Amino acid sequence: MAKTSRPAGRVPGRAALLASAVAVLGMLTACGTDDGAASTAQSGQAEQSAGASSGTPADVSTGGPTAGTGDEPTAGGVPSDTAGSASASARTDGRCHTSELRASVGRVDPGAGQRNFPVVLTNTSERTCTLYGYPGAAFVDASGRQLGADPEREPASPRTVTLAPDGSAWAGLSFSSPEISGARTATPAKLVVTPPDERDPLTVKWTSGEVPVGGNASSVSVTALEAGTGP
Repeated sequence: MAKTSRPAGRVPGRAALLASAVAVLGMLTACGTDDGAASTAQSGQAEQSAGASSGTPADVSTGGPTAGTGDEPTAGGVPSDTAGSASASARTDGRCHTSELRASVGRVDPGAGQRNFPVVLTNTSERTCTLYGYPGAAFVDASGRQLGADPEREPASPRTVTLAPDGSAWAGLSFSSPEISGARTATPAKLVVTPPDERDPLTVKWTSGEVPVGGNASSVSVTALEAGTGP
């Protein structure tokens, strides 16, 4: 009986079957790699989003922000303790403030129908400070009501007076003797003294009798501050 041959294209050979299997396996492997990469990328994005929402880097163990220690620079770029020292140092060149001064009135210096008093400001602080110009002055009664007009300033060229601790400066307070001028008088309880460029006053008990408060020759004058406690 004669053998009949099968057409070659209908039955795949081993080489064809093996090639098909390899192709299928390659497709499956490729799909697995793409899915894994996508999963890893999505996981990383989720971690970054979580870190951003909490204000903390995802890996705080590698140089993340730490809590303040008190030595960080201030807004001016100077550590806080240094900034405090610089501020204290700068104050040594400032003017004298009312809280750092004591006022007093020296003994009367009569002459040529005048009564002259040195009004003294003394530095009671532990720093050096300066005074420049004229002090304010006013006589007041026991209730604090001003008696008479404000003193007039004597023309002068003021100079800066530097006061070390316990140092003093003085200004002359003068008026015509009421017995000679015939001015209307009153007896003050206190003299109110305001240091230059300050608003808060100092008070001194007045023990030198009557002062002119109205009428002819009732004006009171004050001089610019000078170093020392009087002429």
